Amino acid sequence: MRADYWRAVNVNETRVLIVDDHAVVRRGIQMFLETDPCIQVVGEAEDCQDAVRKAKSLQPDVILMDLVMPHGDGIEAIAEIKRHSPDLQVIVLTTFGDEARVRAAMEAGANGYLLKDADGAALLQAVRAVQRGDMPIHPRVTQYLVTNFAKRDDANGNKSLTEREKQILRLVSQGLSNKAIAQTLCLSAGTVKVHVSNILEKLGVSNRTEASVLALQMGLISSSED
Repeated sequence: MRADYWRAVNVNETRVLIVDDHAVVRRGIQMFLETDPCIQVVGEAEDCQDAVRKAKSLQPDVILMDLVMPHGDGIEAIAEIKRHSPDLQVIVLTTFGDEARVRAAMEAGANGYLLKDADGAALLQAVRAVQRGDMPIHPRVTQYLVTNFAKRDDANGNKSLTEREKQILRLVSQGLSNKAIAQTLCLSAGTVKVHVSNILEKLGVSNRTEASVLALQMGLISSSED
């Protein structure tokens, strides 16, 4: 009843579910978030199974999700949540920023990746950012991605994106399928597929989500571009 009431009185309110196995961490996050009157913490979950259940029952707009918790794997929980609610925005909030976890989280459908040393302002900005369609990434994770991209770029003979590839990458980052991109640019779907494959190879990434995140963070494309 209370959740329905708040949704009725403020349709622009962002509903957040906090997922972490430590109660003190959940309380701290809630304190930061509730300094913004447009954010409502609608629930908490202490493990992966609980996160999947509450994502379905509470229907939040955004989830702040730890990765290492009891009763399951955080990556698998993200994938399960996104299968049932593809429009729900999931921001990873963890202590681990290694390549394997970052890649796995993005492949599972995460919309952002923060480390737990992020301050309250960064948390608030991240919640607002995913609602705008941006991808908030912790600066250390961004630096890691950029550094590794530079190494791959040198190893590949400094392969840079063409203007057409940047144009297609911008549309990929907007969530368009190959078919939709082909229609937008008056190209064949086969041509777009080849361009996308070349983009992934040049950026040294394995999927469209990673390409979009890396391109946005490096300034290869802009989320504000038309």
